[in-house]
Amino acid sequence: MRTSNLPQSSFRKYQALTKCHLYDVVFQMHAALTISFILSVASIRADAYSNPLPCSGICTNAHDPSLIRRDDGTYFRFSTGGKIAVHTAPSIQGPWTYNGPALPNGSIINKAGNQDLWAPDVTKIESNYYLYYSVGSFSSQDSAIGVATSTSMDVDSWTDLGSTGVESVPGSKFNAIDGNLQSANGTLHMNFGSFWSDLFQVEMTAIPTTIAEAVTSATQIAFVPTPPQAQEAAFGYQHGDYSYLFFSIGSCCKYDINKPAAGVEYKIQTCRSTSVSGPYVDKSGKPCLQGGGTNVLESHDWVYGPGGQGIIRDSKIGLVLYYHYVDTRVGYSDVQKRFGVNKLDFSSGWPCV
Repeated sequence: MRTSNLPQSSFRKYQALTKCHLYDVVFQMHAALTISFILSVASIRADAYSNPLPCSGICTNAHDPSLIRRDDGTYFRFSTGGKIAVHTAPSIQGPWTYNGPALPNGSIINKAGNQDLWAPDVTKIESNYYLYYSVGSFSSQDSAIGVATSTSMDVDSWTDLGSTGVESVPGSKFNAIDGNLQSANGTLHMNFGSFWSDLFQVEMTAIPTTIAEAVTSATQIAFVPTPPQAQEAAFGYQHGDYSYLFFSIGSCCKYDINKPAAGVEYKIQTCRSTSVSGPYVDKSGKPCLQGGGTNVLESHDWVYGPGGQGIIRDSKIGLVLYYHYVDTRVGYSDVQKRFGVNKLDFSSGWPCV
């Protein structure tokens, strides 16, 4: 097929672009390009994603990672399982070393699953670190989000304070897991939820160990009207004038036992709003409360089922999206889930990797 009168070196240059910049370049240069060239480049790179940056050390044991950098430069990675597994590294790319469990005695919350803690979220407020975790079991709404505090994040330093008050029981309008603390305009909010009407938000107290309002008053911020309503792992991030709501959607786990149909596996999506509590819309303008969601990262190449995401600014790399995924060259089991990091680009107004 004839693509254009441009030399092949130019064509190869556009082939190398990721989708973050492809459309900007194409449309800025449309006058100089033939239609067939535009279509050829778009078809090659429209769905391309960058592969994860190299990772060294223990890069598995990374389900639902939460990443934070201590003032001395040490990175801490918390993850689901092992009573919240803690890994540390001098760099975001490693080498990662296993330190032990954050909560070796489990949680004091009196619910099933209090010895198998999920979905950590760690943040620093003034001189204290707050570790939020989930207590629950698969296919159950009998769940709670707990909190532990530390001044150092070392594995022997966490004090479990139990429930934040974000709890659910069978019949609740939400499932109280996957907590994420977000600060906006001097107020702290907890984003949470998984399936069961999807994602919600509730205000937290200034010392964020408990809710500032009844959890039954929580605001719904994202919803897929049709089953299975598989949104979870909310992560709120303020960039410029917008609050971005990142979330994972699809089937998360046990791919080695029951691999889902293509496209049904985990992927990362986002919506944005000028208010932390919404209403959120995706890039096409579809409300996030009506199933909206713009893809940020999905399965590609040897990366499968990316999700459990967060965002952090690295001093050398810049803004990055981190997440877990399985490497199809290695295996699909949950214990093989790896820690992924990609550079994150907001130059178009929407996050892109």
